Amino acid sequence: MSDKLRWSTFWALVAVFVLIICLFAIPAFGELLGGSLLFLTPFALFFLLGIALIIFTVRGGLSGWLKKFFILTGASAAGVLVSVLLHNLVYGLFAHFAGADFWNGGDEFFFFIMAIVVCPLGFLVGVVGAIIIGARNRKASP
Repeated sequence: MSDKLRWSTFWALVAVFVLIICLFAIPAFGELLGGSLLFLTPFALFFLLGIALIIFTVRGGLSGWLKKFFILTGASAAGVLVSVLLHNLVYGLFAHFAGADFWNGGDEFFFFIMAIVVCPLGFLVGVVGAIIIGARNRKASP
């Protein structure tokens, strides 16, 4: 895979991440898309770009720390949507089969924390690490 394609996908992921943060941090922006399927579009794009970054990194013959940071970035991006879907699925199944009064939390909370805390932190670590390693590699090569 082309290094240019991998970095383009990486920067597109960063841009979509900023868009998602804006959806939650800026009320007017979030209300614009809230309540429609358009609200889910950035999350789906984030997921697909994460999968693409993983594929481009694994097939690209990259090695070392840069490969690890790219995979961490892609996996964290893909993990957000997967965790949100699992959170809703587990909650829905338990609420349906065990009853809403019986189910006051449990396993679905794990997926909620994964989607809201762990995956975004992993994404940020991957982004910062990839930028630092990429800058060092760029300086080292003539």
